[in-house]
Amino acid sequence: MLKTDKFVDRQAAAQAALAAKLAKFNSRPPADDPAVLAREAERRAIAEARAEREAAKEAARKEQIRLEAEEKARVKTEQDAARIAAEEEKKLSKHAQASLILAQEADHKVRRDARYAARKARIKA
Repeated sequence: MLKTDKFVDRQAAAQAALAAKLAKFNSRPPADDPAVLAREAERRAIAEARAEREAAKEAARKEQIRLEAEEKARVKTEQDAARIAAEEEKKLSKHAQASLILAQEADHKVRRDARYAARKARIKA
């Protein structure tokens, strides 16, 4: 069904809507009303509490980051110390191996010299 509002009806509806908006705006309490001041103080208190909670969260997050960095540094230090110890042990084992090889070569030389001396003694005798 089509609406057949007339211009006068539409104009009256627009004026009524405008009057309702104006009435709603005028019904607001003034800024110095105790209820308005109380609501504003409550909002401020809520905002301050929120800011304090956010600051506490930020401090906790920074502390957690600091602890993680310290733990990471400690682990890295331990790993570096273990790596250095392993390298030193490897160097020592290389030195030990070299010493063992030198000792074996010296023993081999002594035995060879003994065989040579024994052969010379048999030939002279």
